[in-house]
Amino acid sequence: MATDYTNLDELRSQKRLLKQEIVDLEDILTFKSKKESLSAMTNGLTDKFLKETEDEDGEKSLALDTQNIMREISFGLKETASKRNVMGLANDTVQSGLLETTLKMGTVALVGNFAKKSVMNKSWKRKLVGLALIYVAPYALRFLRKKLDEYQRNKTASSLEKLI
Repeated sequence: MATDYTNLDELRSQKRLLKQEIVDLEDILTFKSKKESLSAMTNGLTDKFLKETEDEDGEKSLALDTQNIMREISFGLKETASKRNVMGLANDTVQSGLLETTLKMGTVALVGNFAKKSVMNKSWKRKLVGLALIYVAPYALRFLRKKLDEYQRNKTASSLEKLI
């Protein structure tokens, strides 16, 4: 484990190199440059999401690079939304229940958006429709879901009876 040195000068030069390396690491970790320090701690993961900006006083501050963040998000969405991935996701989600949850959330979003627009309308009839949607739609959707679950259970039971 210990390295053999042939003379004392070699050992002293190695000691100087190690001390210089320690000083360099201390400079990074003392947050003289916040971006470099975060980069060293996260192994470069934060580099593309942060940028250093200089204000009027000449002070450097760290800010989020929203343009790069949005570019990364849109690239990720494009990758996951490719046709092959969507078809595979649809097949996987049928078994996992993710499709069901997504449909529920989509229905709630559509009904909620329509109700909001209706309540903000000047016509009292549209406002009444919007308020009815807000108060009645959850009960109607629950009732519809309950009936669909019962129908599915009955279909499953009848197909099992046919098999037996």
